[in-house]
Amino acid sequence: MTRRDDLRKQALTNLQESGALMLDGHFDYGNGYHGRVYLNPHRIFRQPSLIWRLAQDLIATMPDDLAASTEVVAGPVMGGALLAHTMAGLLDGRRSLSTPPTSFAPLSVDADGSMSLRPFYRSVVAGRRVLIADDVRNTGKTLERAKAVIEVAGGTVAGTVQICDRLEAIVDLGVPNFALAEYRAPENYPASACPLCRTGVPIAEF
Repeated sequence: MTRRDDLRKQALTNLQESGALMLDGHFDYGNGYHGRVYLNPHRIFRQPSLIWRLAQDLIATMPDDLAASTEVVAGPVMGGALLAHTMAGLLDGRRSLSTPPTSFAPLSVDADGSMSLRPFYRSVVAGRRVLIADDVRNTGKTLERAKAVIEVAGGTVAGTVQICDRLEAIVDLGVPNFALAEYRAPENYPASACPLCRTGVPIAEF
């Protein structure tokens, strides 16, 4: 087993033991889909030291050339943005002081699920290689929207990363994706055809 394999196995164990990876519920992913499994970011981000450790291990699972060439780390508010901010700082810790610092760009998410970059951050990503970070990949639709917004702003998406990949992505972004942990969960349901909704199982609230 390689170091990367060991890090990923340990991360999955830690997420389950901490209760962050919730395996039996009814969750609205905010992208038009529901499902039974959810990575609760509140249980991760309440402890800054934990997100630092997870971000550090996530960087260790990435190819060295991707880590070295990333100029901006972007993530959707708020879990993805917190992870992206942490990763940007940790990437700089691996580089020479003569290397330009890694920038951070948060993606705002509106009530209708649309995504945007504030004007200042559009200038941050323009003409740069961007790594998109999020706490979890469910269907991949959130990452898809983030990639589109960054490309409209003139950035080039070099890859996507997340703490946990549920291995149920329904879109291919055409860029490499790396996860610290993987968990193959039951299928996602379109919100309009969710069997949990039909049987009256309440949606979990946090």
